[in-house]
Amino acid sequence: MDRAGRAPPVHAARGLYVLTGQAPEVLLHVGSPARGARWQELLPTLVSGLIVRQWPDVGDPAAIRYVAAWAPPAGLLASLPHLEVVFSVGAGVDHLDLSDVPAHVPVVRMIEPGLVRGMEEYAVFAVLALHRGMLGHIAQQRQGAWGDADPVTATPARRIGIFGLGAIGGAVAARLASFDFAVAGWSRSPRSIDGVETFAGDATLAAFLARTDILVNVLPLTDATRGIIGAATLARLPRGAGLVNIGRGGHVDEAALLLALDSGHVGGAILDVTSREPLPAGHPFWQHPRVLLTPHIAGTTDVSGGAAAIAEQILRHRRGDALTGVVDRQAGY
Repeated sequence: MDRAGRAPPVHAARGLYVLTGQAPEVLLHVGSPARGARWQELLPTLVSGLIVRQWPDVGDPAAIRYVAAWAPPAGLLASLPHLEVVFSVGAGVDHLDLSDVPAHVPVVRMIEPGLVRGMEEYAVFAVLALHRGMLGHIAQQRQGAWGDADPVTATPARRIGIFGLGAIGGAVAARLASFDFAVAGWSRSPRSIDGVETFAGDATLAAFLARTDILVNVLPLTDATRGIIGAATLARLPRGAGLVNIGRGGHVDEAALLLALDSGHVGGAILDVTSREPLPAGHPFWQHPRVLLTPHIAGTTDVSGGAAAIAEQILRHRRGDALTGVVDRQAGY
């Protein structure tokens, strides 16, 4: 975009949109050097005229139009006079200080098919593990006990609840519904997903939790959702319910979850994210027989897929088309 807000002239060539009459644009990557090196190779093949720099090699700050970052240093974004878009390199944006982003600059979430597929796969694995009582069988194995076969609940009778129905939550809900589970989802605003019962707003939260045997958290982390899975939320679940957390560790009151696990009100928890990563030595989750921990691996941005997603957004921006996945600053996601 020029300073008057007009998109620069472009023409198509071999599937690329090529800038005409304008100096090359620069994207600054702030994050993994390995990913930055690959994007320096990939992105210019997808977006003609684009140059990719890896922080701290900023070069001329006035040439930077785009920043792709996990957690940029304080003050960096405000120091770039011609910054036009900030791209999160993850699906969430809680790692970004939105107050550090100039008000006129849109912040865009990473919407990358490989990341979404990974989250779907993890949710399926975790729900099936809780559905079939695998945490109990793992505990028996560690004790050297063969154990007894548990009664199997038919999938249509197992009620799955998806906490958050954004791009990832909606995909997770649809994938689990394909296994014939009774899937419902809760979100702040109304959503519609084929084969999924939907609840919206605070007034429906108690009813959503009461019908949920396995709660899968995919909420964004905001001031409104921090600690949302606490004593009150857990108490509204049926006794013996399971929890899968692939959102953020900050969603869960870990002390309340431990109490619910020890009392048997929560039958098992599979946690890919925790309040501190890694958890400190001696944390009760490490050895708890009803907890399975994984090291924040549910979904990762594929290097090639992430480059393609950012390239598509830049091309949309050049054409003057609306960007997708733009963050609502007021909502925080």
